[in-house]
Amino acid sequence: MDERIAFSNEYLATLTGVLRELPLPALGEAMKVIERAFRERRHIFICGNGGSAATASHMACDLQWTLGRTGKGIKAIALDGLPTITAIANDSSYAEIFAVQIETLADPADVLIVITGSGNSPNIVRAAEVARGKGLTTIGFLGMGGGKVLPLVDVAVVVPSRDYGPIEDVHMVFDHLITAYLKSWVEAGCPER
Repeated sequence: MDERIAFSNEYLATLTGVLRELPLPALGEAMKVIERAFRERRHIFICGNGGSAATASHMACDLQWTLGRTGKGIKAIALDGLPTITAIANDSSYAEIFAVQIETLADPADVLIVITGSGNSPNIVRAAEVARGKGLTTIGFLGMGGGKVLPLVDVAVVVPSRDYGPIEDVHMVFDHLITAYLKSWVEAGCPER
């Protein structure tokens, strides 16, 4: 067998194993929080670093636009504005790039979703601390056991892996799964569940 195919089979087998072990009850709790934010017309702020920042942007787009096509988009905002991030990092510190935005933009009862493989990035930990202090509900899409951010979030959905590739793959699956579920829920008239 070609080594590329063998490698691909091995990676996909690992990913399939991770998917089979997902904490679906925790994911269901995260979905309830997002439903409530939608009903109450709250903002959902989303942040991450690197690949997780790309997932945060993608998720905000999906929640706004995919549901927006139904006439009922979610007020989802990725905290990824490059001018804002670089200004805060330059004038304060990189650890504050999300926390300052949450402090400025968020209201109590809004939602913060943090996306992180390790759960140990100082800017993610700080964002969760500020969100908790302001009364936001926090969701963590995490990996590697959850890291330092685990005790700071209200709902932790921890991917059972210590490998960034499958963790980030699954975080994107969470985005698409949640968006597809919410789309079907909206199209069904947002029934109480």
